[in-house]
Amino acid sequence: MSIDKLSPEGFSIGVELPLDNDWSSKGILKREESDRPAGVPDMQEHIRLIKLVDELGYRAAWLRDVPLYDPKFGDAAQVYEIFTYLGFLAAHTKNILLGSAAIVLPLREPWLVRKAYNTLQVLSENRFLLGVASGDRPVEYPLFEKDFESRGAAFRKSLEIITGKKDLSMLRANNLQLLPHAPAPKVLVAGLAQQSPAYIGEHCNGWLAYPRTPQEHDKQVKLWREVASDDKPYVSFIHLDFKIDEDDAPIKRHWFGISTGKNGLIEELNAMKAAGVNHIGLQFRKNEDDLEDSIRKIAQEVLILF
Repeated sequence: MSIDKLSPEGFSIGVELPLDNDWSSKGILKREESDRPAGVPDMQEHIRLIKLVDELGYRAAWLRDVPLYDPKFGDAAQVYEIFTYLGFLAAHTKNILLGSAAIVLPLREPWLVRKAYNTLQVLSENRFLLGVASGDRPVEYPLFEKDFESRGAAFRKSLEIITGKKDLSMLRANNLQLLPHAPAPKVLVAGLAQQSPAYIGEHCNGWLAYPRTPQEHDKQVKLWREVASDDKPYVSFIHLDFKIDEDDAPIKRHWFGISTGKNGLIEELNAMKAAGVNHIGLQFRKNEDDLEDSIRKIAQEVLILF
């Protein structure tokens, strides 16, 4: 299974898309000059950059599911519809795992989510990681004619169908098949999705945790290990501002991440590993230095250590 490739060594490093630094001071100026709204990245280099991270050996690339852009929220993620874009990225990469972080299940028809999963798993040659969530933007739900308050129950129902634990008898009774064939997914979940930790530990195969400090992750990992077996990965992210020419730049914390140089990043990743985190996705939207140079230096001088 693709999830087994995420961190067989115990710890690995990936990226979170979009690969643009539109939240940096230079990125903001560039965005304003091109008249893009806040939170909408520049996607002109996205093919070249995803090929680069694939070639350099990053383990996974994570995409968020943002069906509708809300100016008040101010984040369009990677802009493109997630399943369509995942298929596109699968065709332009060879080795990197491609993960959703995470599909908003209550807004989607579960049989079609399972079909999309099967399709991506076959076309990517078993490189797709299915992360799911209950959603956190109430404004979207009325447009989909869905109820925000009952999204927890909708999440459970969808999960049962997607993981093959419910309604397969309906297919057999009507002599139907879901093509292409693929083994039932091992699902990662973002947050708790309106469920109890015990439910998540039993029914899901990995946890996508919100960005935190290593000390905060230490507490969350212990909670996860109380309800989930050791083979179920704990995944999180760092919003990184990487100082290319300042290897000894100290760690400065900002919302969801850090600003630091090579040695500080190594220190932070070692602390994450010691806390029990199995995979970290680096997000570069706050990165002040050149994005490609940062990606290359981290691959050449940091990834090799892990």
